[in-house]
Amino acid sequence: MSSSSTTSTTAAARAHARAQAGTHTAAMPVVPASQWPTPPAGVDADRLTWAETVPGGRYTSKVLDRGTRLRLTDIDGRACAHLLLWRADAPWERLNTADTVKVPWQAYLGTGHPLLDDQGRVLATIVADTSGHHDALCGTTTRSQNEARYGAGSAHSDSPAGRELLVLAALKHGLGPRDVGPGVSFFHGVRADDAGQLVSTGSAGAGTAIELLVHLPVIVAIANTAHPLDESPTFDTSDLEVLAWSAPADLADLAARAETIGPEYERAHRNTEDVWTAMHLTEGVPA
Repeated sequence: MSSSSTTSTTAAARAHARAQAGTHTAAMPVVPASQWPTPPAGVDADRLTWAETVPGGRYTSKVLDRGTRLRLTDIDGRACAHLLLWRADAPWERLNTADTVKVPWQAYLGTGHPLLDDQGRVLATIVADTSGHHDALCGTTTRSQNEARYGAGSAHSDSPAGRELLVLAALKHGLGPRDVGPGVSFFHGVRADDAGQLVSTGSAGAGTAIELLVHLPVIVAIANTAHPLDESPTFDTSDLEVLAWSAPADLADLAARAETIGPEYERAHRNTEDVWTAMHLTEGVPA
């Protein structure tokens, strides 16, 4: 029986829709996240707040609380996670890639690297990395770039551009195209050669992961699509695993050793804690 015949009336359409309850595909978020079958080692399932597999050419977004640990995994070695962050409680503050590479005196992302906003605050810190192939210099792809390379670049095409997908993610949180600025990209490396040219170093391979620790409540947007310097003539971006869980003790431990990471990091950390304290100092104080 065709699907059209089973949905030809309102009652039939309702019955058909209800029959899909419980159906799950690999590309769907797991809701609640605690039902994810394989939590990270040492993490209780009930601490999970986000669990999703994002296919190549798709995007996702989520609001994450302070003290959340976010893990991205390149499952098959061809993922490329283009990431943007906005402060959830003050979205005019957002990831600033210029400061993210300038303040720590390091253009190449790795463990201990802060992702900074334009107010000198740490939105998140990279706390674990088994890939080492990332990029904070090129940004994501545009529709015209993908149209020239793959023949299409719209959000619903077979080769969507990163900016097109990130705009859709932003819209879901009351933001718009003007709020989508340069971001960082994970799992596709870029290095500057001796002549100053940016050169792709590709992927580190399947199964590598990067973990971020969130310092302030953030809107996270991720587009899993080809890197601008991807040398493949075809669009073959593969699945990205996204897991997040509550980890306030990890944030407290990171705060305790902020000074050891470097003076620039420690100042940015103090700026972050200052605004958080100002917002929450009176919590629990009787009126």
